[in-house]
Amino acid sequence: MDYLAEIKAAIRHNHGCESMHDVTVHVREVFQGQIAWDGEVEVFHLIGHAKAKRCYAWGHPADDNKGWEFTTVLEIPPVVSPQTAVKVAIAAKAKSERA
Repeated sequence: MDYLAEIKAAIRHNHGCESMHDVTVHVREVFQGQIAWDGEVEVFHLIGHAKAKRCYAWGHPADDNKGWEFTTVLEIPPVVSPQTAVKVAIAAKAKSERA
């Protein structure tokens, strides 16, 4: 599996545009004294998206061990960096788990 190609496919599927990988950034997010995220975030430049110029993305093995699950977050305020993308994704996941 080509990890970056898989993420590009997820961006295409989720946001309807092409992308080019720019850089990998290590992000460590601590919430209430616990590590909420410690990993690599891929930064992509978007091609042809109406509202965003960048997308932040990362993946982890799917729960069924068949493939990967990807998170893709557009750079639209309040998301302005890999760090804020992780924070927003964590908050969204926590909110959906409470619902």
